[in-house]
This record gives sequence, structure tokens and C-alpha cells, in this order.
Amino acid sequence: MPIVVEIDVLLAKRKMSVGELADRVGITPANLAVLKNGRAKAVRFSTLAALCEALECQPGDLLRWEDGDDAEDGDDADA
Repeated sequence: MPIVVEIDVLLAKRKMSVGELADRVGITPANLAVLKNGRAKAVRFSTLAALCEALECQPGDLLRWEDGDDAEDGDDADA
């Protein structure tokens, strides 16, 4: 998928753990891991807003678009 999630970068810069971020955002660590590892198919704006508040960043700091399809998800059956 050409959308890359940069949560790891921001967690490292903030010296924050996944568990701490999950608590601050109000989601489970498992759901945060799905988002963090790029396996999420969607993200709610309320979750995105909570992530931005907890990490003191803008949505563009969390999400990045890459040209092309990295084909890592293997979910190209409908393509």
C-alpha cells in the first residue's frame, strides 16, 4: 500500500512506548500495532486526532504517501 504510517518514528522521538501511546489514545495495543505496522485498512478521524494530540504532531507527520505499490499486503485479488 502506498500509504506509510510513521508511528514508530514519532514514538522514538518522543521516547514513548506503544503501550503508553495506546493508553493515551484509548485503543488496545493490538489495534495500535495493526495501524503501526501498516496492516490497517482504515483509520477513524477521531483516532487520528487522538494520535496527533498524544504525539503532539500533525496528521502529515503520521501518514506518508509513497509512489507505487509495495505489494507487501498480498491483498491484490481485486486488482
